[in-house]
Amino acid sequence: MSTSSNLINKAVEQLSKFPGIGKKSALRMALHLLKRSEGDTIDLSQALINLRTEMQFCSQCYNLSDDVLCNVCKSPSKDGSLVCIVKDFQDVIAIENTGQYNGHFHVLGGLISPVDGVGPSDVKIPELFIRVSKGEIKEAIIALSSTLEGDTTEYYIAKKLREQGVKVSTLSKGIAVGGELEYADEMTLARSIRNRVNLEG
Repeated sequence: MSTSSNLINKAVEQLSKFPGIGKKSALRMALHLLKRSEGDTIDLSQALINLRTEMQFCSQCYNLSDDVLCNVCKSPSKDGSLVCIVKDFQDVIAIENTGQYNGHFHVLGGLISPVDGVGPSDVKIPELFIRVSKGEIKEAIIALSSTLEGDTTEYYIAKKLREQGVKVSTLSKGIAVGGELEYADEMTLARSIRNRVNLEG
Protein backbone atom coordinates (compact mmCIF):
# COMPACT_ATOMS: atom_id res chain seq x y z
CA MET A 1 0.00 0.00 0.00
CA SER A 2 1.37 3.37 -1.02
CA THR A 3 0.15 6.92 -0.43
CA SER A 4 1.19 10.32 -1.72
CA SER A 5 3.38 10.86 1.37
CA ASN A 6 6.56 8.98 2.20
CA LEU A 7 6.10 9.97 5.84
CA ILE A 8 2.70 8.27 5.94
CA ASN A 9 4.10 5.25 4.08
CA LYS A 10 6.85 4.86 6.69
CA ALA A 11 4.35 5.17 9.55
CA VAL A 12 2.09 2.55 7.93
CA GLU A 13 5.05 0.23 7.46
CA GLN A 14 5.92 0.42 11.17
CA LEU A 15 2.34 0.22 12.48
CA SER A 16 1.57 -2.82 10.32
CA LYS A 17 4.29 -4.75 12.18
CA PHE A 18 1.95 -5.01 15.18
CA PRO A 19 0.17 -8.38 15.49
CA GLY A 20 -3.27 -8.34 13.90
CA ILE A 21 -2.69 -4.98 12.18
CA GLY A 22 -2.79 -5.05 8.39
CA LYS A 23 -1.86 -2.25 6.00
CA LYS A 24 -5.39 -0.79 5.91
CA SER A 25 -5.69 -0.71 9.68
CA ALA A 26 -2.21 0.79 9.93
CA LEU A 27 -3.20 3.51 7.45
CA ARG A 28 -6.32 4.34 9.49
CA MET A 29 -4.19 4.59 12.63
CA ALA A 30 -1.65 6.86 10.93
CA LEU A 31 -4.37 9.15 9.59
CA HIS A 32 -6.05 9.18 13.00
CA LEU A 33 -2.79 10.36 14.58
CA LEU A 34 -2.63 13.21 12.07
CA LYS A 35 -6.12 14.33 13.11
CA ARG A 36 -5.19 14.39 16.79
CA SER A 37 -3.34 17.28 18.35
CA GLU A 38 0.43 17.33 17.96
CA GLY A 39 0.73 17.08 21.74
CA ASP A 40 -1.23 13.82 21.80
CA THR A 41 1.04 12.29 19.17
CA ILE A 42 4.17 13.44 21.00
CA ASP A 43 2.80 11.98 24.26
CA LEU A 44 2.20 8.65 22.50
CA SER A 45 5.70 8.68 21.01
CA GLN A 46 7.26 9.46 24.39
CA ALA A 47 5.22 6.71 26.12
CA LEU A 48 6.50 4.18 23.57
CA ILE A 49 10.09 5.37 23.96
CA ASN A 50 9.81 5.13 27.76
CA LEU A 51 8.26 1.68 27.47
CA ARG A 52 11.19 0.45 25.40
CA THR A 53 14.04 2.16 27.26
CA GLU A 54 12.91 2.13 30.90
CA MET A 55 11.12 -1.22 31.25
CA GLN A 56 12.99 -3.78 33.34
CA PHE A 57 12.43 -7.14 35.00
CA CYS A 58 11.43 -7.46 38.64
CA SER A 59 14.44 -8.67 40.64
CA GLN A 60 12.25 -11.07 42.62
CA CYS A 61 9.67 -12.58 40.25
CA TYR A 62 11.04 -11.56 36.80
CA ASN A 63 7.77 -9.95 35.75
CA LEU A 64 7.89 -6.72 33.74
CA SER A 65 8.40 -3.78 36.06
CA ASP A 66 9.00 -0.03 36.23
CA ASP A 67 11.26 -0.48 39.24
CA VAL A 68 13.51 -3.00 40.99
CA LEU A 69 10.37 -4.71 42.35
CA CYS A 70 7.11 -4.93 40.38
CA ASN A 71 3.79 -3.68 41.76
CA VAL A 72 2.68 -7.22 42.65
CA CYS A 73 5.79 -7.97 44.71
CA LYS A 74 5.56 -4.56 46.43
CA SER A 75 1.88 -4.89 47.30
CA PRO A 76 1.34 -5.35 51.07
CA SER A 77 -2.02 -7.04 50.38
CA LYS A 78 -0.42 -9.94 48.50
CA ASP A 79 0.22 -13.26 50.27
CA GLY A 80 3.97 -13.87 50.16
CA SER A 81 3.58 -17.52 51.18
CA LEU A 82 1.82 -18.32 47.89
CA VAL A 83 3.55 -18.21 44.50
CA CYS A 84 2.09 -18.89 41.06
CA ILE A 85 4.63 -20.16 38.54
CA VAL A 86 3.97 -19.04 34.95
CA LYS A 87 5.78 -19.10 31.65
CA ASP A 88 5.56 -15.45 30.69
CA PHE A 89 4.38 -12.00 31.81
CA GLN A 90 1.22 -12.30 29.67
CA ASP A 91 0.13 -15.09 32.03
CA VAL A 92 0.60 -12.78 35.02
CA ILE A 93 -1.71 -10.24 33.40
CA ALA A 94 -4.33 -12.91 32.61
CA ILE A 95 -4.33 -14.30 36.17
CA GLU A 96 -4.30 -10.87 37.83
CA ASN A 97 -7.30 -9.83 35.72
CA THR A 98 -9.40 -12.64 37.21
CA GLY A 99 -9.29 -10.97 40.63
CA GLN A 100 -9.23 -14.47 42.18
CA TYR A 101 -5.54 -14.74 43.01
CA ASN A 102 -3.88 -12.96 45.91
CA GLY A 103 -0.33 -14.33 45.94
CA HIS A 104 2.98 -13.60 44.27
CA PHE A 105 4.28 -14.84 40.90
CA HIS A 106 7.41 -16.34 39.43
CA VAL A 107 7.92 -15.86 35.69
CA LEU A 108 10.07 -18.57 34.13
CA GLY A 109 10.58 -16.84 30.80
CA GLY A 110 10.32 -20.15 28.96
CA LEU A 111 9.82 -23.89 29.39
CA ILE A 112 12.11 -26.90 29.56
CA SER A 113 12.46 -28.36 26.07
CA PRO A 114 15.18 -30.99 25.63
CA VAL A 115 14.48 -31.17 21.89
CA ASP A 116 15.38 -27.49 21.58
CA GLY A 117 18.28 -27.75 24.01
CA VAL A 118 16.51 -25.76 26.73
CA GLY A 119 17.22 -27.11 30.20
CA PRO A 120 16.21 -25.94 33.71
CA SER A 121 19.14 -23.55 33.98
CA ASP A 122 18.13 -21.80 30.73
CA VAL A 123 14.96 -20.42 32.31
CA LYS A 124 14.34 -18.92 35.78
CA ILE A 125 14.02 -22.26 37.61
CA PRO A 126 17.22 -21.99 39.71
CA GLU A 127 16.05 -18.53 40.81
CA LEU A 128 12.72 -20.06 41.89
CA PHE A 129 14.46 -22.62 44.09
CA ILE A 130 16.57 -19.87 45.67
CA ARG A 131 13.38 -17.96 46.53
CA VAL A 132 11.83 -21.07 48.04
CA SER A 133 14.96 -21.80 50.09
CA LYS A 134 14.40 -18.57 52.03
CA GLY A 135 11.43 -20.30 53.70
CA GLU A 136 8.57 -17.86 53.12
CA ILE A 137 6.85 -19.75 50.30
CA LYS A 138 4.51 -22.50 51.55
CA GLU A 139 2.47 -23.28 48.42
CA ALA A 140 3.30 -23.11 44.73
CA ILE A 141 0.67 -23.16 41.99
CA ILE A 142 2.16 -24.35 38.71
CA ALA A 143 0.18 -22.61 35.96
CA LEU A 144 1.75 -23.78 32.72
CA SER A 145 0.14 -24.71 29.41
CA SER A 146 -0.79 -28.37 28.87
CA THR A 147 1.86 -29.06 26.25
CA LEU A 148 4.77 -31.50 26.26
CA GLU A 149 7.10 -28.70 27.33
CA GLY A 150 4.66 -27.44 29.95
CA ASP A 151 4.13 -30.91 31.42
CA THR A 152 7.89 -31.61 31.46
CA THR A 153 8.56 -28.34 33.26
CA GLU A 154 5.72 -28.94 35.71
CA TYR A 155 6.98 -32.42 36.59
CA TYR A 156 10.54 -31.21 37.16
CA ILE A 157 9.55 -28.19 39.30
CA ALA A 158 6.94 -30.10 41.33
CA LYS A 159 9.42 -32.84 42.23
CA LYS A 160 12.06 -30.36 43.38
CA LEU A 161 9.60 -28.19 45.32
CA ARG A 162 8.14 -31.15 47.19
CA GLU A 163 11.68 -32.05 48.23
CA GLN A 164 11.90 -28.56 49.74
CA GLY A 165 8.68 -29.12 51.71
CA VAL A 166 6.46 -26.89 49.59
CA LYS A 167 2.83 -27.81 48.86
CA VAL A 168 2.45 -27.99 45.07
CA SER A 169 -0.79 -27.59 43.14
CA THR A 170 -1.80 -27.02 39.54
CA LEU A 171 -4.73 -25.41 37.77
CA SER A 172 -7.84 -27.57 37.58
CA LYS A 173 -8.56 -28.91 34.11
CA GLY A 174 -10.56 -26.01 32.77
CA ILE A 175 -7.84 -24.92 30.37
CA ALA A 176 -7.81 -26.79 27.06
CA VAL A 177 -4.91 -29.15 26.38
CA GLY A 178 -2.27 -27.22 24.47
CA GLY A 179 -3.99 -23.95 25.40
CA GLU A 180 -2.09 -20.86 26.47
CA LEU A 181 -3.23 -19.13 29.67
CA GLU A 182 -3.28 -15.66 28.13
CA TYR A 183 -6.07 -16.75 25.75
CA ALA A 184 -8.28 -18.40 28.38
CA ASP A 185 -11.40 -16.47 29.32
CA GLU A 186 -11.36 -14.91 32.80
CA MET A 187 -14.20 -17.05 34.19
CA THR A 188 -12.49 -20.31 33.20
CA LEU A 189 -9.13 -19.14 34.51
CA ALA A 190 -10.63 -17.91 37.79
CA ARG A 191 -12.41 -21.24 38.32
CA SER A 192 -9.18 -23.12 37.55
CA ILE A 193 -7.33 -21.13 40.22
CA ARG A 194 -10.04 -21.56 42.87
CA ASN A 195 -10.34 -25.30 42.17
CA ARG A 196 -6.61 -25.95 41.88
CA VAL A 197 -5.52 -29.56 42.34
CA ASN A 198 -2.78 -30.81 44.65
CA LEU A 199 0.06 -32.54 42.81
CA GLU A 200 1.02 -35.70 44.65
CA GLY A 201 4.52 -37.12 44.37
